[in-house]
Amino acid sequence: MAMYTIEINETFDVPRDRVFALFADHHRFGKLIGAPVKRIKDSDQADPNGIGSVRKIGIGPIGLKETVLNFEPDSLIEYAITSLSPIRNHMGRIRFEETADGLTRINYTITFDDIVPFTGKVVSTALEQGLRRGIKRVPRLA
Repeated sequence: MAMYTIEINETFDVPRDRVFALFADHHRFGKLIGAPVKRIKDSDQADPNGIGSVRKIGIGPIGLKETVLNFEPDSLIEYAITSLSPIRNHMGRIRFEETADGLTRINYTITFDDIVPFTGKVVSTALEQGLRRGIKRVPRLA
């Protein structure tokens, strides 16, 4: 079993609260990554996308479910895949910081283990390319 890490750091000239809102809203996050995303369980927190909320990515039985584990407005979102998937121990962590000159920096880290040898590399590459492409849309979507 191999462990994979994807790390993306980007800085945007967009207010931090707007960048956070884009990533926090499950439906808008789907637009960002170019995949259908639907919130299927609301959080008990003030924000329905907060801790305990579940989103489904994909269509029909092919979809993955992700559950939000940590949610700090304008600062942090952590989530994990909580449905059957070809990968294990998946954790996504997105940190949002304001730079000294008023820009917004995001640090997006995903870690996971593969179950079937070598599938992790394929998943990792596809995931990273999709996220990097999506993150370039932040200024337009936020």
